[in-house]
Amino acid sequence: MIEALSLAEVNAFTRDEFIAHFGDIAEHSSWVADSAEQARPFLTHAALVDAFQKSVLSAAQARQDDLIFAHPDLAGRAAKAGDLAEESRREQKSAGLDRLTADEFTRFHDLNDRYRARFGFPFIFAVSGASKYQILDAFENRVDGTKAEERLTALAQVLRIIRFRLEMRVKA
Repeated sequence: MIEALSLAEVNAFTRDEFIAHFGDIAEHSSWVADSAEQARPFLTHAALVDAFQKSVLSAAQARQDDLIFAHPDLAGRAAKAGDLAEESRREQKSAGLDRLTADEFTRFHDLNDRYRARFGFPFIFAVSGASKYQILDAFENRVDGTKAEERLTALAQVLRIIRFRLEMRVKA
């Protein structure tokens, strides 16, 4: 667990230090931190979050899609093999996704496969504060949506993940 920083500490980072510390906020997409860094100094925690979220929203669609594709399946093969990034592992664990019954794991696996087959990208859900039951309900509700709806929902969930991760790393 990383000790939360103050905004003054964040604003005092060099560009390289900022990217080193926040480059993993958006799943395997350090360009988000690189873009957000340009908005410093941050006067409030909300301004920090806003800078990261604007980085995603102002990016070209191809770059946004790469960010969506960078997310792991929830309770997927990477989780089972222990190949998740530390933050993703902690988030999935907090939602109980590391303690699934065999039937629940099969259900997640089947939903992940159906979702990817239908939309071509992973199901994204900001799991912080959610239970495995809430996640499964969202999965069931979203798997039959349209690709346009799901792309927008995936981006909205990415923005929530970024906000949750920044809340853990920087004192409000």
